[in-house]
Amino acid sequence: MNLRKALDKAKRERDSHGGGKGPLSPGASPSFPAARPGSDWHAPVYSESKTAAIDLETAVSNHCVALSADFAEVDYYKVLRTQLRQIGREKTWNTIMVTSVAPGEGKTVTAINLAATFAREYNQTVLLVDADLRRQSIHHYLGYPSSSGLRDYLEERVPMNDIITWPGIEKFTVISGGQPVHESAELMGSPRMQTLVAELKNRYADRYVIFDVPPVMGGADALTFAPLVDCIILVVGVGITRRQDLTQALEMLPQEKMAGFVLNQFNRATAHRYGH
Repeated sequence: MNLRKALDKAKRERDSHGGGKGPLSPGASPSFPAARPGSDWHAPVYSESKTAAIDLETAVSNHCVALSADFAEVDYYKVLRTQLRQIGREKTWNTIMVTSVAPGEGKTVTAINLAATFAREYNQTVLLVDADLRRQSIHHYLGYPSSSGLRDYLEERVPMNDIITWPGIEKFTVISGGQPVHESAELMGSPRMQTLVAELKNRYADRYVIFDVPPVMGGADALTFAPLVDCIILVVGVGITRRQDLTQALEMLPQEKMAGFVLNQFNRATAHRYGH
């Protein structure tokens, strides 16, 4: 399905869930399976988290294609998810850092699509964390407002439940929002951040935690944060990433944590195509 058809479908789905303009209500999101039929596993109820409503039309226009099952590109993310799960089972990995070499290569879109694809699995959950403290843009990509995020937990000691949002998709929660932080590297490596990542990793055995982290060449954030996660996905933009920058970024990241690359073929002509 091309982008225009997907947007038209999103409008129809929006209209069918309340009619008129506005986002989808929580629980009225695209069909994500809650659990495998007949399984003893049950999807969690996020009664203590904030609720929000993804604006599917906005999300699709921002190339968050994995929120819909209609895009052929979803299969690429399913292959990536399968590979990460296989590696994760072998090494007990469940915290994934998504970054890029430089700005504008599609790391945030990749993190959102990968998280949504994990949420399609029957017996696991996913938490998507906006750790790009300089921008805090995941909620903008998904089309809902949010006034608090990771910075509020780290600096203001806002309770965790107050910054986690359930956007109406089964098994999928998000931390994104709040004010940007310009001197963010210190927060990324702070003891409170280290404790948080350890807690998120170990609290639920059936949960993957995906962090959207600033580009490697954009500052010290990614290098500071890399030791805290299990593995790293590096997004490379076709026609954007320079070979010498990619080489330098790889030399800076811990090699034992490199899980792979995502080749983002985004451009004006191909619009929504991704591969890996």
